[in-house]
Amino acid sequence: MSFLLKAKMLYQMMEEGKLMEAFERFYDDEVVIMEADGTTRNGKNEQREAIQEWQNMVKEFHGGGAHDITSNEEKGVTMVESWTDVTFKNGGRMKMEEVAIQHWRGDKIIRERFYYNIPPHQR
Repeated sequence: MSFLLKAKMLYQMMEEGKLMEAFERFYDDEVVIMEADGTTRNGKNEQREAIQEWQNMVKEFHGGGAHDITSNEEKGVTMVESWTDVTFKNGGRMKMEEVAIQHWRGDKIIRERFYYNIPPHQR
């Protein structure tokens, strides 16, 4: 199965509300995640905790999805432009757009870096 197809499956699962199932299926135990601000999480356990913390802050999910997904099959790299629109429990609403660069080994993402900009009034 191509890396492009794997990335499409990952985001399809996320769009169906299966975020944690997608994470468990497609991320390596030793994954390294880097946020746009340079924050790095090492390992699936740290990333799982970060996802759960983020989900606990969300009051309502208004939508999300992938605009574009592409891949470099020779290097095992996928790139995804996506968006998420949520209202947080503190009352703030945020529509975030981001690009994720994912490095794969076999069926698992081993490194992922996010690029995004959150407007100051939405932080």
